[in-house]
Amino acid sequence: MIVIVKLILAHILGDFLLQPDNWVKAKEEKKALAWQLYAHVLIHGLLSLLLLFDLTDWKLAVIIALSHLVIDYAKLKFQTENSKITWFIVDQIAHLAVISFFGLYWLNKEKELFEVLFSNSFIILVTAVCFLTQPVSIIMSVLIKPWSDAIPNEKGQSLKNAGKYIGILERLMVFVFICTNHFEAVGFLLATKSVFRFGDLKESKERKLTEYILIGTLLSFGIALLVGLLTQYLLQIGIF
Repeated sequence: MIVIVKLILAHILGDFLLQPDNWVKAKEEKKALAWQLYAHVLIHGLLSLLLLFDLTDWKLAVIIALSHLVIDYAKLKFQTENSKITWFIVDQIAHLAVISFFGLYWLNKEKELFEVLFSNSFIILVTAVCFLTQPVSIIMSVLIKPWSDAIPNEKGQSLKNAGKYIGILERLMVFVFICTNHFEAVGFLLATKSVFRFGDLKESKERKLTEYILIGTLLSFGIALLVGLLTQYLLQIGIF
């Protein structure tokens, strides 16, 4: 597994520490015609080879470099001004997936990779995480719609979709805390959110808004708690 850690380190150095902002802008403007794209890929290949400490692994370094070129080119070609965040996430996930796959394959542990990816434990965890993101957001919007319709909607008072992403992040954090047996952290997270919300509620002096926020917060935390406890139980009893 140390090979994968070394390749991830090479990726972090090449993508974030050794890539100037003007290179990023040049790649976005010129795409495949930008020499910075190929210099960036070459740096990734050299870093991978250097950190592997073994010239016999040069083929793995070449594979990582070429895959980086393909993934980066796809991002540059298809991303738009409005989809940069989405493509950044896809880009990073794709790089890490390639590193993990070929890193394990190179160590003749391809069976280990597929055993992890198709294990019941991994599937149940992925299912829980996916459920706590967009599906729960949709479910909550349906359940609390009668109350949300009663709240005045003042445009420009909050960031677009900020509430949805805050809810997703807090549910994922609660899920992680439950699965790692850090129940006290759930209380700390709830208290922290209450402190930030207290100012808004105090200034608004709107009882409906206060009740609406409480319902949404408790419902979001409650679903995350139930999913976390259920996941923890299923993993502990050993049926997965």
